Amino acid sequence: MRRLILATLLAIALSSNVGCFMPIYDADPAVRARQLIYTSEDLRNLREEWHRFWFLDMPDHQTPYRTHGGII
Repeated sequence: MRRLILATLLAIALSSNVGCFMPIYDADPAVRARQLIYTSEDLRNLREEWHRFWFLDMPDHQTPYRTHGGII
């Protein structure tokens, strides 16, 4: 009896990790392609928004070479 209960619990635990109950994307290839394009566009916009938030998209005004700063 104990083996039956353990086997049932193991089967339930493994069956929950097999796949998705409801898939994220549609089964129709045309609709799925559009959904994937929208998802990738959202991720690209997220990255640009992240750069804008942390001011990483601003130009660098520092000189690429070291200056003396004194009167020569």
